[in-house]
Amino acid sequence: MPDPLHDFPTVGGQTLRALARYPSRVAFSWPGGSITYGGAAELIGRMQKVFARLDLKPGARVAFLTANRADTWCAGVAAQLSRLSITWLHPLGSLDDQLFQIEDSEAGMLVVDADTFRDRGGDLAARASDLRTVFTLGPANYGVDLLAAAEDAGTATPRCFAGPDDIATLNYTGGTTGKSKGALRYHRETGGFANAILSDFEIPDTPRYLAVAPISHVAGTKVLPSLIRGGTVHMLKGFDPDAVFKTIERERINFTLFVPTMIYVMLDNPALDKTDLSSLQLLLYGASAMSPSRLVEGIERIGPVFSQLYGQTECYPVSVLRKADHDPKTPELFLSCGFPIAACEVKILGDDDHEVETGEAGEICVRAPHVMAEYWKRPEQTAETLKSGWLHTGDIARADERGYMFILDRKKDMIVSGGFNIFPREVEDVLSQHADVAMVAVVGIPDDKWGEAVTAVVVAREGARPSAEELINLVKTRKGSAHAPKHVKFVSELPMTGVGKVDKKVLKAGFWVGRDRMVG
Repeated sequence: MPDPLHDFPTVGGQTLRALARYPSRVAFSWPGGSITYGGAAELIGRMQKVFARLDLKPGARVAFLTANRADTWCAGVAAQLSRLSITWLHPLGSLDDQLFQIEDSEAGMLVVDADTFRDRGGDLAARASDLRTVFTLGPANYGVDLLAAAEDAGTATPRCFAGPDDIATLNYTGGTTGKSKGALRYHRETGGFANAILSDFEIPDTPRYLAVAPISHVAGTKVLPSLIRGGTVHMLKGFDPDAVFKTIERERINFTLFVPTMIYVMLDNPALDKTDLSSLQLLLYGASAMSPSRLVEGIERIGPVFSQLYGQTECYPVSVLRKADHDPKTPELFLSCGFPIAACEVKILGDDDHEVETGEAGEICVRAPHVMAEYWKRPEQTAETLKSGWLHTGDIARADERGYMFILDRKKDMIVSGGFNIFPREVEDVLSQHADVAMVAVVGIPDDKWGEAVTAVVVAREGARPSAEELINLVKTRKGSAHAPKHVKFVSELPMTGVGKVDKKVLKAGFWVGRDRMVG
């Protein structure tokens, strides 16, 4: 039975309270403009008034295609307050991927950032069969300009009509190893995420947060916590290292979030040593493993501000590796994805769903208020992922005696070579510690003798030329001959997904062409 007495407040309700507390402070700024907390609340109210006229059913999905913008974030809040659910399309996704997510989610409404995605939005509007309404932010030759409609709507006070049993979000997994799936959350599963972040992440007291990674994904989860703390969110529409450096220095940014590839680009940029980054207190990174040697370099050149986050679309956050854990004197912890946050119960379970012994490999399994409710329209995969009352993350890891977790790999990425089970992450962790290796991905490729041959795909540091033999011997010495790559391929770059993870589907496909079997 529903229990309104003990329900967590909805995200929309929390947002309205945060905006009401500091009406005159700047909530959002971006190159060329800003909006106060009071102004953001008023814009949300106007947009809510526009949405109310559409007479959409509760739970109707609204898809968003946008760069980092304050007004699209406000539109998302307005939709959720109005009992609509939101689906963020990845801004770097392909047309086919975005179209699949619109159609799979059965979205009836699309909101497009016309400044950045006018043409793509037009293609989606023309091809998506079930769309009833298309809004653009800014004028376009299709749809209705939401900003103009909100202006015409007149003043309106935003109100939260949503309850715990209304659908809040339907967001799609990254699809690095298979077809993207929609993770559905009601407000009941969404309400506690900001508190979970504020409890365990070392977010400054008054955040000056730089959102440069897409707010459609993990960077967006730091917006509400920043506003609850009375901070300002500075929006950049894309990753331009020069713009990042200038913004941090000018706005005295104290908190930001990057994927490792962004950090590598910054470390290689000559502007780094000429920029005052002394305001930075917290640099969160995640989405993929970071090279330990580059992490040490980052700590030396930027400061002891690094903290690693771990989670997934199905449950975020799960764990955090805090700043104090990033000690160059104990670099072995750099390979950890952190310690479970207070809001999560986390165990390493074997195939029988019983907890494994300390130090043994098993699957990271999670219980938490913010775990997804289900995979949209995928009951069999939902049952498999949520079996035995645990979210099975698909990440294989071991935990040390203190409870720090070390991811070995995705369950689907395991390589079976000569009868041995090999987790690519273990090989990647060894190779990434070589001074001449900038990035590395390890996959299994078909081999008549071994079944699958361990293959390392390596991006060398600029100006360096590591030898394949040297890298193979490094793994052989550290992990043994079974783990040693049979092949090393040097490339200029690795294929990446829009969220900054190595796309192993693409990597593997090139090796498995013409074979009967395709892994993962």
